[in-house]
Amino acid sequence: MSLRIYNSLSRQTEPLTPLEPGHVRMYVCGMTVYDYCHLGHARMVVVFDMVSRWFRASDYQVTYVRNITDIDDKIINRAIENGEPISTLTNRFIDAMHADSDELGLMHPNQEPRATDYINQMQGMIGKLIENELAYQADDGDVNFAVRLLPGYGSLSGKTLDELNAGERVAVTGGKRDPLDFVLWKSAKAEEPTDTRWQSPWGEGRPGWHIECSAMSCDLLGEHFDIHGGGADLQFPHHENEIAQSEGALYGKDRTPDDAPFVNYWMHNGHIRVNEEKMSKSLGNFFLIRDVLQSFDPEVLRFFMLKAHYRSPINYSDAQLEEARFGLVRLYTALAQAPSANIQALDPQNPWVLRFTQAMNDDFNTPEAI
Repeated sequence: MSLRIYNSLSRQTEPLTPLEPGHVRMYVCGMTVYDYCHLGHARMVVVFDMVSRWFRASDYQVTYVRNITDIDDKIINRAIENGEPISTLTNRFIDAMHADSDELGLMHPNQEPRATDYINQMQGMIGKLIENELAYQADDGDVNFAVRLLPGYGSLSGKTLDELNAGERVAVTGGKRDPLDFVLWKSAKAEEPTDTRWQSPWGEGRPGWHIECSAMSCDLLGEHFDIHGGGADLQFPHHENEIAQSEGALYGKDRTPDDAPFVNYWMHNGHIRVNEEKMSKSLGNFFLIRDVLQSFDPEVLRFFMLKAHYRSPINYSDAQLEEARFGLVRLYTALAQAPSANIQALDPQNPWVLRFTQAMNDDFNTPEAI
């Protein structure tokens, strides 16, 4: 059975056909570094660590890129609260993120670009969008993307323009021509620190959240690549807007359904929930990775994450982790009692190896594989 992936864009499970045979290029939206990582972040990094490992086990070369957002309103506000430079804050939490990842036993991505290192690429893409008449500078100085001018907007979320509302990070301001328009370049405010602004053709300012991923992924993986991943909450507006600005910069308003897509496969992992609510810092119901690892072994946490299918939401509690701990003990007990000849017999035609491979090739069905 060839490897098949559920594509959020087509809403179908499709066989994996990399643009370059034998080489998978994958970009995953990473962390905004203003605080410690919580279990919602852990699920994303564990899921795509599993995905990249299975690609490699299946003899694919993998280029795995996961970005770091190191300029953002939340970062600026936290730095001002702490009275410290932006770089001091972000470097501290990047180090903490890496420490959590290492504690979880995860492989590092091939590349981990920081947004602030790609300002020139972002400005270049914004310039193309203005040239293609898909972006405009508003009276307040912000440069916005004109959503209604691009054919096909809404393909990832599956909604029409009339059904869509401005997203969580898409601020509706008086400078926008339409509430759905989203910011590409934010004009600097007088009260903001000097290390939060860059020179641009549109005045001092900083990039919007969405443009960074388009600029970094296109620069590192090309204008078309295989897989783009992230949490389910990013499907709209973030990933929808990535498609719009990336394909808008490449094709302009003349984009047609026959044009090559920005990304061939979109993958989204399910949320971790607490009392049937999504775990998030905004809701205050989050648990830090480092705190959970005070009580539970990292392998137990990974096992808990992978007992469920990556696209399914999972409920978190200490009782669920205790259950995962017992399940992992049962697994190792069975392994210890298995004849060593069976453990070493990783022949693809071994019926157990075959069943495991079939499960993993079926959209990374880790519950069945386990």
